[in-house]
Amino acid sequence: MLKLYKILFFNTMLIGSLISISAYSWFNMWIGLEINLLSIIPLMKSNKNIFPAEASLKYFITQTLASTIILFTMILSLISSDYIPNNTDYWLMMMMNSALLTKLGAAPFHAWFPEVMEGLNWMNNLILLTWQKLAPMVLIMYNLKMMWFLMFIIMTSSIISGIMGFNQTSLRKIMAYSSINHISWMLAGMLNSKLIWLTYFIIYFLISLNIVIIFHQFNLFNVNQLFYSMNSNKLTKLFFIFNFLSLGGLPPFLGFLPKWIVIDNLVLNQMYSLSLILIMSTLITLYFYIRLTFSTLTILMSENLIKPTKLNNFIWLFLNLFTLLSLFLCTSILNIL
Repeated sequence: MLKLYKILFFNTMLIGSLISISAYSWFNMWIGLEINLLSIIPLMKSNKNIFPAEASLKYFITQTLASTIILFTMILSLISSDYIPNNTDYWLMMMMNSALLTKLGAAPFHAWFPEVMEGLNWMNNLILLTWQKLAPMVLIMYNLKMMWFLMFIIMTSSIISGIMGFNQTSLRKIMAYSSINHISWMLAGMLNSKLIWLTYFIIYFLISLNIVIIFHQFNLFNVNQLFYSMNSNKLTKLFFIFNFLSLGGLPPFLGFLPKWIVIDNLVLNQMYSLSLILIMSTLITLYFYIRLTFSTLTILMSENLIKPTKLNNFIWLFLNLFTLLSLFLCTSILNIL
């Protein structure tokens, strides 16, 4: 049941991000980020969360630290022309980008992200995985002057997410490290084209939405629970497997399209080593996606006698079919054009 204060804070959270994106000055951008932060903390309160107070406190401290660094950098940049030598602009830009990447949860500033995810329920996790990445990414896009620093962040995020997600049994931590991997792909797409980033973000949002809805409906939080769930609803199980393979970027599914575009763009701009590292790290993440889906698909499990949770919602089925068939639709439209 939705409470009135949650609807209010959800709206102000959306407004805060939109203020940041549309701001004309760094100070207004900072105000938007603060509105967004102060709105999401009450949304984290829930009786169904494991550690809501701990997760919200970790999130608040990390985000406040990043906001403080942003404000400090803004003040330094304002007085730099009078008191500080001009060669400090590079370091100020690095401080600003590091603070935004901390808000984003990109490696090596990522340590808070899986821990906060672990303490929240799936609906709050969906907000952290998708909407909360929008404002920092757009602000990094406004600030794209340090290509080597961003390339280092992209490589670090892709490698660390692959290695750290390898041995996880918690589905929330797997989704967190998967998100860090997708952050590296989005930043790589952002290097050369804003449209590629937007395409990637929308498709990632749709696939994450489908997966999180399944986890939320079946109340799944651990890898072991996947073996015993969804046995009575084969269509849901099939959609779950397809969505995970799509998240990994396998060709017949929609998740392959943005990765294909990013790789094509990187190769055209002669960034061969970056694209190779991204592809290799994605293969590692694809391994633990397949490990989840393969065991669910092939291991013979007896169907339990508990009344099954059914997802026969037309909108959910339509959204799944749309996201799974969209690669075919996109390629067909491109061929016609």
